[in-house]
Amino acid sequence: MSAIIFDIGRVLYDWDPRFLYERLIPRGEALESFLRDVVTVDWHFQHDAGRDFADTSAELTALHPHHADLIAAWGPRFAESIPGPIPGMHDLVARLDAAGVPLFAITNFSHEFFPPFRATEAALFDRFRGIVVSGEEKLVKPDAAIYRLALDRFGLPAKGTVFIDDNAANVAGADAMGMTGILFTGIDDLVPRLRALGFPA
Repeated sequence: MSAIIFDIGRVLYDWDPRFLYERLIPRGEALESFLRDVVTVDWHFQHDAGRDFADTSAELTALHPHHADLIAAWGPRFAESIPGPIPGMHDLVARLDAAGVPLFAITNFSHEFFPPFRATEAALFDRFRGIVVSGEEKLVKPDAAIYRLALDRFGLPAKGTVFIDDNAANVAGADAMGMTGILFTGIDDLVPRLRALGFPA
C-alpha cells in the first residue's frame, strides 16, 4: 500500500447540523422537527453537489417562510456545525505525514463552505498533497467519476491506494474502483487496520 485518501466529515472532523441549531432552537420537539423537516442532511447534500446556498436557501425559505432566519443562518454559520476533530485522527494524520505517507482527501463538501474551513484548519490540511471537493467538481461520492478524477489528479494507481470513509456506500464505491476501502468507525479500529496494511500508524 502506498497512499491514503481520507474522507473529511465524520472521519477527520465531527459534523452535524444539530451542533449549530442546538444553539438557536431550544432542545425539544421544535428542534427535532426543524432538523427532520427543514434543514436536513438531504437538503444540505445539494451544496455538496455544487449548488449555491443562495439558491437552495431561497427555495427552502419559500417552503418554510416562518423559518427564514434559521435557514439563512446555515450559510454564514456553517462552521458551527463542525464542533472539532474526531478524537485521535489529527495525531494519526501527523504520524503518517511525518513518516512520508502520501495523504490525500476526497470530500463531499460545498464549494462555498470548504475554502474558509480549509483556511481555518490549515495546520491539518497543509499535510495533504491534494483534496478533491465535490462541490467544486459537481461530482459526489459514491459516483465512480469522482474517484476516477481524484486518482487521475493525484497520480495514484487504484491498486495500493487506501480509501477511508464513514459511509458504507462511499467505501463500496472506492472498492469498485480497485482501491482498498476501509469503513471508518473510530480510531481504535482504524489504526490496527492500517498497521496490518503496512502503514506506520
